[in-house]
Amino acid sequence: MFNIFVGGMDSGFECTLSKFADDTKLCGVVDTLEGRDAIQKDLDRLERWACANHMKFNKVLHMGRCNPKHNYRLGGEWIESSSEEKDLGVLMGEKINMSRQCVLAAQEANRVLGCIKRSVTSRSREVILPLCSALVGPHLEYCVQVCGPQYKKEIGLLE
Repeated sequence: MFNIFVGGMDSGFECTLSKFADDTKLCGVVDTLEGRDAIQKDLDRLERWACANHMKFNKVLHMGRCNPKHNYRLGGEWIESSSEEKDLGVLMGEKINMSRQCVLAAQEANRVLGCIKRSVTSRSREVILPLCSALVGPHLEYCVQVCGPQYKKEIGLLE
């Protein structure tokens, strides 16, 4: 159903349009005024599609070094600019820094560990190990491909 609904959305765009579930991204290089104008032209096209299909788009995320951080509009309104956003659970921003992502993952894993500690009375290895593998491990492993296999080895996820 999703593919049918958004199938015609990406025809005629100069920039890259990515779609996943309820998320649509328009990406382009903005190192010249022509690049900025190409993005604005595609945003105008996207706005017409959104109005016709009762959809809404809402933010601009500026990434990369020396980004001029141009302002863009959808219809008659300026789009809010953001310095960082979570994209499919991964923190993305102007300064892509994996250490911040790792801290957030560790905090979430610690929250789950706290829940296990409070709710499970047994401390036997046969009980705790499967719970930690199933409930804590995924938080530590999520998106490690972004920072590479050396990270997985450092935290003991690779043998």
